[in-house]
Amino acid sequence: MDRDHLINQRLNVPDELPSTMQLNAQRQLKHFLTVETLSPLLLEEILDRAESFVTQPNRIQKQYSLLQGKTVMNLFFENSTRTRTTFELAAKRLSADVFNLDIRTSATSKGESLLDTIRNLEAMNIDIFVVRHQHSGTANFIARYCAPHISVLNAGDGHHAHPTQAMLDMLTIRQHKPSFQPLKVAIVGDILHSRVARSQIHALSILATGEIRVIAPKTLIPIGIEDLGVRPENIYSDIDQGLKDVDVIIMLRLQKERMQAALLPSEQEFYKFYGLTEERLKLAKPDAIVMHPGPANRGVEIDSRVADGKQSVILNQVTNGVAIRMAIMSMVMQTQQQEQTRIAI
Repeated sequence: MDRDHLINQRLNVPDELPSTMQLNAQRQLKHFLTVETLSPLLLEEILDRAESFVTQPNRIQKQYSLLQGKTVMNLFFENSTRTRTTFELAAKRLSADVFNLDIRTSATSKGESLLDTIRNLEAMNIDIFVVRHQHSGTANFIARYCAPHISVLNAGDGHHAHPTQAMLDMLTIRQHKPSFQPLKVAIVGDILHSRVARSQIHALSILATGEIRVIAPKTLIPIGIEDLGVRPENIYSDIDQGLKDVDVIIMLRLQKERMQAALLPSEQEFYKFYGLTEERLKLAKPDAIVMHPGPANRGVEIDSRVADGKQSVILNQVTNGVAIRMAIMSMVMQTQQQEQTRIAI
């Protein structure tokens, strides 16, 4: 088994990454499956578009007509109320029609193949599939085989990627810090199983962030993380060392099944050694911001006084989640409309 395959196996990455599939011949966004391999200019375009929807701090204008007459289908094969709700709000604020497929009663739960389900949904004149699935590569698979007029947005696939979460985090950082280049950013928690961390590292690397640190128990740091853009000297198992003088702290949600799999001690032990407390926050720069993709396990990965404190920007992330998803939807539909115009000409 070669080293690259071993790394991919450990990180649960699809063998074929959608590096070119998500862009058309004009390098415009057709699908949004991963931030990996996208250009800094395209990421900045997404951030600029999202920023245009934020009319004032933590407020988004409620109605635009950019997706009027379009239909968005949320295909959530994995539970996530917050992510699904923000995608739904984003689509509705762009005036799209939105439908949520109840997987518990869908044909896939009765033995129909995923591809058969997609073909039937295509016949209903869907324009955008928002896909969340427990298996890495599912959004990629659907994008490859769906009809050309449909765009696929990845709302999280296995341990592989969660690109819209990464982009809303980048928007939040940009709103509070003037530039990515001088920043020291620390990502703390279950790096091994986190699609959020993987997408964040890719986005931070593309935006030329000065220093990307990861902080976790050795059992939760994946083989090959250096290949994602983290230098060996920036990998920490001691949180006190890792938080020293950082500008941004991103806490990851701890999943209890990791403890059941004997990768971690108890919740109390994790909090003791890796929880973000007020004392540990003082190790970072005085103007450091604290982030969390949510939902936060208070008293496990973060102290409530930190989560609700003046340096927390967690609620900003929620608002920015709607704005980023509005930006992505409007961009892929603009690409589709331009493609159809070129074909008509």
